[in-house]
Order: sequence, then structure tokens, then C-alpha cells
Amino acid sequence: MNVYDFDKTIYPVDSTAQFYRWCLRRYPACRRTLGWTVWAFFCMGTRLKPKTRCKEIFYRFLRHVPPEAPELFWREHIGDIRPWYLAQRRDDDVVISASPEFLLAPAARAIGFALIASRVEQATGLYDGENCHGAEKPRRFRAVYGDAAVDGFWSDSRSDAPMAALAAHACLVTGTRIEEW
Repeated sequence: MNVYDFDKTIYPVDSTAQFYRWCLRRYPACRRTLGWTVWAFFCMGTRLKPKTRCKEIFYRFLRHVPPEAPELFWREHIGDIRPWYLAQRRDDDVVISASPEFLLAPAARAIGFALIASRVEQATGLYDGENCHGAEKPRRFRAVYGDAAVDGFWSDSRSDAPMAALAAHACLVTGTRIEEW
């Protein structure tokens, strides 16, 4: 099987940030949480709080977003999936991402890949477990797939080195350029 990171790998931008901006335009009540957003990014930038906690603070905007929003978002943005990925997509592909599972699930259904992502409660923004990032990715992958062989792995970030180490072949994606890890 092939495994892919999502944001800035098979999708050109950070989908969570794009979804946030999309929600601010469509659901004005989200703007009430702008102060919390600033605080969350300050905490993350200064490492004042753990990354998962900072993201929970940021995700307060979700309290003002209807449950159907992720589906509506992907109706507008599914066409932005990178063509190189669609050309090599296989039925057993797995996407593993730090983005929230509820946000990426509609894209996974539309394109047809298995998904492992951060478990975030859509209504509250609270995590169930840790942010699916760095060393958490291979731990979560092994919990689902055991010792299954990873043929290839693609990511835009060196923080995914623990996941890349599981693959027979790994590539680093920078914009539209793909190079050996």
C-alpha cells in the first residue's frame, strides 16, 4: 500500500486553515472566536501549551459551524486535489494527517482512500487522543494496519520522518516538485 500525508502533499494548502477561512465567510458567528484564534497561535508559536491543546483552543470556532459544513466545503474544493496523486492513486491508498478526521472524511469518501487523522469532536473541537503528527503517525498506522508493508510514502514535511522510515520508498513533496526523501 501507499501512504500519503494530506495537507501540502496531495492537497496544495493546509485544509484546516482553508476550512477556517471558509467558515469565517459563511458563518459569521465564528468571528466571535477570533481572540481565541490569536491566543492559540501565540501559545503554539511560543510553545506555551502542548500542540494538541493549542489546536483545541483554535477549534473553538467549530461551535458555530453546522455539521454539514465539511461536506459543503469539499463540494467546492475537491477539484484541488493534486493531479499527480490522482494519476497514481490506488484502491489501497491510506492518507494519514494531522488535520481533523471529520474534515477530511468527505474527501476520503469522494476520492476513495482510507483515512487516519486527528480525532477531533466536530461540535466542540476537543481531541480524543493526540494530534496525529510526527511520531504519532506511525503509532496510529500500526494500530490500524499492524505490520502491513508500506510500499511508498509521500509528505511535504520532514516531521513525518518516523512515518517515512516505515516505507520501502519515501518522497518529499515541495509544491509540485517530488524528490526522494
